[in-house]
Amino acid sequence: MKSLLHLLGFDEAKHKVKTELLAGLTTFLTMSYILAVNPLILGETGMDKGAVFTATVVAAAMATLVMAFYARLPFALASGMGLNAFFAYTLVLVMGFTWQQALAAVLIEGIVFILLTAFKVREAIVNAIPVNLRYAISVGIGLFIAFIGLRNGGIIIKSDATVATLAPWTATSLLAVGGVVLGCVLMALKVRGALFYTIIAMTLIGIPIGVTQIPEGFSLLSLPASIEPVAFQLDFSRFLSLDIEYLIVVFTLVFMDLFDTLGTLIGASTSAGMVDKDGRIRGLNRALMADAIGTTVGALAGTSTVTTYVESTTGIAAGGRTGLTSFTVAVLFLLALFFSPFFLMIPAAATTSALVLVGVLMIRTISKIDLTDITEAFPCFVTILMMPFTASIAEGIVLGMLSYVLVKLLTGRHRQVSVAMYVLAVFFVLKYVAPLL
Repeated sequence: MKSLLHLLGFDEAKHKVKTELLAGLTTFLTMSYILAVNPLILGETGMDKGAVFTATVVAAAMATLVMAFYARLPFALASGMGLNAFFAYTLVLVMGFTWQQALAAVLIEGIVFILLTAFKVREAIVNAIPVNLRYAISVGIGLFIAFIGLRNGGIIIKSDATVATLAPWTATSLLAVGGVVLGCVLMALKVRGALFYTIIAMTLIGIPIGVTQIPEGFSLLSLPASIEPVAFQLDFSRFLSLDIEYLIVVFTLVFMDLFDTLGTLIGASTSAGMVDKDGRIRGLNRALMADAIGTTVGALAGTSTVTTYVESTTGIAAGGRTGLTSFTVAVLFLLALFFSPFFLMIPAAATTSALVLVGVLMIRTISKIDLTDITEAFPCFVTILMMPFTASIAEGIVLGMLSYVLVKLLTGRHRQVSVAMYVLAVFFVLKYVAPLL
């Protein structure tokens, strides 16, 4: 036992086993909504939901174990919200990729991220993107996720006159609204696992009103669904043909994962005092490597990009400081494998609360954007606006970065734009020009 704790970075003089275990449980309860949401989102691409559930668990457990033993930090990983929406709604349903091609893009992204981390290139990428645009991307993704949640819950529907409009009230939409309200109240009361408890409550309430459908022969416990329908199902045809649109998608995935991870690690570590005297995070490069390995393993297993979860901050707030916390989360994910019938029974309306409220958490960074300078505010506005309006996170990022370079050039502030941004801008222009040639 002591040797295991040592491998996890646990020091008996500084830490308590009970505290670390409770911290792991707290983190798991807070982020476990992904077990219900991810199969629903990826299932819209035609992927087998049962297999996706198993892939989600396997990827989360494997990545979190790497974090526990290699980085020895209390962070948990799983298929990222926003990243799974990008996978399903943008890559497959809008851009027309098959889910096998999308999985290949995720695998390539993971390998690229491993190389960037190994050669410590991440600083150059981070410094190339203006700080305000990084905040705007988070806000835009938050709005996009919330939009998806409202649509899945039947609260809004398509309209020929106004693109989208409020839907007629039904049992489904009322259940979705009730979930959002309940989730908001529980979060305000600082209930740990608020999103998870809300999803369970709405699923149970949905049974008597006919929204939650219980399949015949339902059993709470069962053997895990086979991962075979989605595992190792990779199509590299568009990558091998050097499709410029596909290459941009890979870059976008790298970009999104990189900043999601850095934002979580920096924010959580700093607030918990897990930094050195110069403000540097202990084991940052190892944590990034765990994230990159998680994405690679996840793609092979059959799920979208795996990333470090901001919900890890709840476990850190509960006292988690070592790999024992993340090890606990990984074990709980593996136990969840045997409860797949329950998670797969959860209706889309019950997960609306998670999508909308995660969106709320993501838009908080809007307060950090410098809105007093129009050359900063306008590109951020474009980024935020275009993500939900084009139903594409990638388009929002590309148009936001292009508008940033253009506005700076036309106002004589070209020196405020990094060389890397100019290179990226040329690359993005080719994205739109190439189809016209």
